[in-house]
Amino acid sequence: MRKIRVGILGASGYTGSDLLRFLLTHPSVDITHLTADKHAGKRISDVFPHLSGFCDLELKPLDPETLPEDIDVVFLALPHGASAKVVGELYKRDVRIIDLGADFRLSHEVYTVWYGEHPHPGLIPEAVYGIPEINRERLKSAKIVANPGCYPTSVILGLLPLAWEQLLQPGLVIADSKSGVSGAGRSPSLDTHFCEVNEGLKAYKVGEHRHMPEIEEVMREYSGIDLRVQFVPHLIPMDRGILSTIYVRLNKSMTTGELLELYGKHYENERFVRISPEKVYPSTSQVKGSNFCDIGLKADPESKSAVIVSVIDNLVKGASGVAVQNMNIMMGFEESAGLDIPPLFP
Repeated sequence: MRKIRVGILGASGYTGSDLLRFLLTHPSVDITHLTADKHAGKRISDVFPHLSGFCDLELKPLDPETLPEDIDVVFLALPHGASAKVVGELYKRDVRIIDLGADFRLSHEVYTVWYGEHPHPGLIPEAVYGIPEINRERLKSAKIVANPGCYPTSVILGLLPLAWEQLLQPGLVIADSKSGVSGAGRSPSLDTHFCEVNEGLKAYKVGEHRHMPEIEEVMREYSGIDLRVQFVPHLIPMDRGILSTIYVRLNKSMTTGELLELYGKHYENERFVRISPEKVYPSTSQVKGSNFCDIGLKADPESKSAVIVSVIDNLVKGASGVAVQNMNIMMGFEESAGLDIPPLFP
């Protein structure tokens, strides 16, 4: 069977690096086109020396018109706003598109409030939201996939089984999330300077983070439950990983054992979701570099409440890994192809 030809637009960031890491070992993929405006003319192995000998392609300027005609799938690892403009050009061609940015995750109305005007609002309904555990069937025929945000992935996967069983009380859900610094991207800034981050922990964009409306809109669309998410992200001095602690009210009294049974049943056929045993709560270190989401659970029967601890690697299940998982579904490959590797430890 012929290998598919893949391009990455915006290959010089952290998500680009992890896309390359997985795609280079994928049995059905040839990487044929890479772009990075800032590094155009350099080899990708000059930008990422760890790829030397694995991929030495020359980086091209970002120009959709120069994308080779024989490309089958293109990944967009571009800033918000830039992706939508590129998709507007690529949509005319016979190519499948996976956008790792936020430009197609939200309805037009909500996008406008949080990001501003969308250059191609007519294409938003064409995009399929890219959490496979929700949209596997729709992803098979998708032309545009809106890769989910990293924080929303950890929170939504933590909430879904309760929501699908109508066990969540509508109203306030508290999501306390902590992320490694790579979530801010590779471009240097004062907020991610070593001395600003090291040996400290800080909350940021409290009640104002753009991932908050994504969580609310996705939960409403796919479960019918109207939730208000009090979302508090934190920056923690580690390279990668997200730990989300989610506090919910339930419609009935449940034990931890019952919660574990419910989650185990819902995710029993999901390769990349693992449920921790009772009294065991996952650490970001146990999913590092992998496409896994690990979930721990604790119920309080007296108060009809529960605590959900969900961990992912923000660059993998929160970005590049799920993008490759989505590609596998779209192209009819084994869903775990290129991804079925154990996490890095320590």
